[in-house]
Order: sequence, then structure tokens, then C-alpha cells
Amino acid sequence: MTDHGSGEERPGHISAAEDRWLLVAVAGALSFVAMLDMNIVNVALADISRGLRVSAATAQWAVLGYQLPVVALLLPVGRWLDRTGMRAALLSATGGFALCSAAAAVSPWAAWLIAARFVQGAFGAVLFVLMPVLAIRSVRPELRGRAMSVPATLGPLGAVTGPAVGGLLLDHLGWRAVFLVKIPVCLLALALAWRAMPKDGRLRGPDQRSMADALLVATGVTVLLLALTLASDDASWLLLAVAAVPPLWWWLRGPGGRPVTGVLRASGLYRAHGAVLALAAGFAATHYVVALHLQRDDGVSATTTGLTVLAFPLGMGLAGPVGGRLADRYGARTVAVTGAALTAAGLLLLVPLGDGWAPPDVAWRLAVAGIGMGLNGGPTQALVMGAAPPGQTATVGSAVQLARGLGFTLGPALATAAWGVAGAEGGVRAGLALAATAACLAVPLLALPARGPVPLPEKTTDAASAAHP
Repeated sequence: MTDHGSGEERPGHISAAEDRWLLVAVAGALSFVAMLDMNIVNVALADISRGLRVSAATAQWAVLGYQLPVVALLLPVGRWLDRTGMRAALLSATGGFALCSAAAAVSPWAAWLIAARFVQGAFGAVLFVLMPVLAIRSVRPELRGRAMSVPATLGPLGAVTGPAVGGLLLDHLGWRAVFLVKIPVCLLALALAWRAMPKDGRLRGPDQRSMADALLVATGVTVLLLALTLASDDASWLLLAVAAVPPLWWWLRGPGGRPVTGVLRASGLYRAHGAVLALAAGFAATHYVVALHLQRDDGVSATTTGLTVLAFPLGMGLAGPVGGRLADRYGARTVAVTGAALTAAGLLLLVPLGDGWAPPDVAWRLAVAGIGMGLNGGPTQALVMGAAPPGQTATVGSAVQLARGLGFTLGPALATAAWGVAGAEGGVRAGLALAATAACLAVPLLALPARGPVPLPEKTTDAASAAHP
């Protein structure tokens, strides 16, 4: 376990009596809620626009106002969390997240709503970084695969079920319920964490250097995400991404960026992060293209489309716990590579998608890809977090979450660009081919030996032994 007050790891292993599966469940629940918020508001934008009497473009900031700080602050938050108390940070972030949800629900005007969402996004960034750290430090090293599979599976499930949950709430309770639904989960997580988490140091505010680093990273990542988001309507917006280079370059060359890149280089994690980004992009692109094709081109109802694409999260949810157990038994890398290969196979089977395909034809292929993602998620997370140097797990965790977040944003944007280049006739297949290519790229990235002074472990237990001399 790590004492975040000092930033150093205590020697020794967790015993069976010290396994805190309740905290692993808290990590999973908060991962689900934080990812749910990435997509659940999308379906309510029209109602928000009418209810607050603003334009659709202004209402869109109810989504962007959350997503931008979540992704932009991940790396600075990771560096900060390695120097502060995890219990205090979790309680503060969870409480703040719930309060911002309540503030958004009672918004009397758009500026109030957007401000609440920006602050909620900052708290969300803390939760995203904390969840894998909390899971991996709550159990013995030999159980890390199973522990990591909980947030690694429930997080993406929150992302894909967000629109369905949001639609049900919108139809029966109105748009304000979309923000209120997360509060009971946050309150339960607060109560459990207060009772079960050991005290590990006080909450420390970021210093001036950290604030400057956060500003540089936030500027660069915000510009990049805006370019990717706007490119879904016009591919020429991708040129805006060039403006993200200077602030990110200054950060990488400065005292804030060098420790992050040094950690990833020393632990040989660049390829694993690339695999996370590639799989997230392939997953998001497929979800976007398939749903759009079924409704717009095939005239399938929204309900049938929703049930069809739910085959992916269903397969993922069923395979996630299995992947964790297999990783603890056979090694994280082996299971992660197998899962990535199965995901790639499922997406390759979708590439010939045409007008003659019935929803079940699409669903079983999505289920295959979902099973692969379920097998891959927990083992990859355990592989990465297990290779993190002592006292820097939050930094590594933030880099993984950034890779995943960029993949979720990059996938639909690139699929839209491919669709536009290929034209109406071949657009669907071009988008799906791009998604499958991304997933295929993840296989060698995970399978090839890592380069660096400290190789990636073959088993999570090996990493644990190295981290606990």
C-alpha cells in the first residue's frame, strides 16, 4: 500500500484479511458514474435548449463543459495525486461531483449549467485517475487482475449505456433527472469510502508549478479535443489540432512533463498506452458508425438499434470478470493480447456491413468484439499499473486514462472523416475498416516486448514483487 502523505510505498504485501473488495466495488461504481456522465447528457440537449431557451450550440456546452476538463486535467491531476492523501482526495472529489450534479439539475439559466459542468469535469478528472489506483491498492498482488477488471469493465459500460439511461429518464422525468440520477451512487460511495478507506495523509493543494503545468496541458488538450469534436461536422477542423502542439511541447520539455515521460519510458509503458488508445478509438468508431448506419441507412428503429449495439457492452460485461481471473492465473499480458485479438476479429467481421444485414447479424459480431474488450480491459490495466514505479501509480494511471479518453474522442472523428472521403456508397465500410485497423494495431503493441530499462511484467504478481522488495 502507498502512503500518499509521504509519496512512498510501505514495504510488505497485503494479506488475505486486508483485501478490501468493498473499495474495489466503490472504484467500479464511481468509474461507471464518471463515464456515464460523458454521454448521458447528449440525449437531453434538445430539451435543455428548449427548457433554458438557448441555442443548440450553447446547450452543447453542457456536454463539452464536462468532457474538456476531464481529459485536459488528467495528467496534472495524476502528478498531484502522487503527493497527496488518496482518502481525502476521493472523499472530496466524490462529494464535489455530487454537489455539481445537484447544481446542474437546478440550473435556472445556461451559464449556471455550463459552470457547474466545468467544475464537475475537474472533479471527474480526479475520480478517473483515482479509480484504478484505488482498485490495485485494495487487494493482494496476486488478485490484481480481478480487481482491475471491475473499474476497467464498468467504466466503458457506463459510456455505452449512458444514452439508453438518459433516454429513459428524459421520457419519464425530464432533463433535470439526467443530472440527479448519479447522486445516490455518489452518496453510497462516500459512505463506504469513509468507513473502509484507511487514512493516508491530508489533502494538499497544488503548488504554482503544478498550476502552470495544468494550464499548459489543459490548453493543448482542450484545443485538440475541440478540433476532434468539430471535425465530426467538417474534417477541415482537424487542422486546428496544430495549435495544440506549442503548449503541449512546452509542457513536455518543462519540469512538469519530464517526470511523466520519464516514468513511461523507464517502465516501458508507451506501447501499452498506444494499445489502450487504439482499442478505445476502434470501439468508439464502431459504436458510432453502426448506430448511424442502422438508423439512417437501414431505417431501423431507435429501440432496435439500441438493443443491437447493446450486444457489445453485454459481451464486455460478461467477459470482464473472466479476463481478470485469467490474468491472475496465466499472466496479464497473455490475456490482454488474446482479448485485443478477439476484439480485432469481431471488428474485422463487421467491415463488410451492408444493407442486407439484419440486426442479429450485426449483434453477434459486436458481441464477439465486446467479449474481446472485456477480456482485455482488466489485464491491460493491471499490466500498466503493476509496472508503475513506487509512489507514481497515479501518474501512470492518469496517462492511461488520457489515452483512453483521446481514443474515445478520436474514433468517431476519424470514422466521420473516412466516411466523408469514401462517399455515400463506401462510407460505412471505410469507417468500420478504420476501426478494425486500430484494433489490429493494438495486438502487436501489447504482444511485443517493451523497450526500456525496466521491462513490462509478464504477470501482475511479477510486477508486485518488483514494487514490494
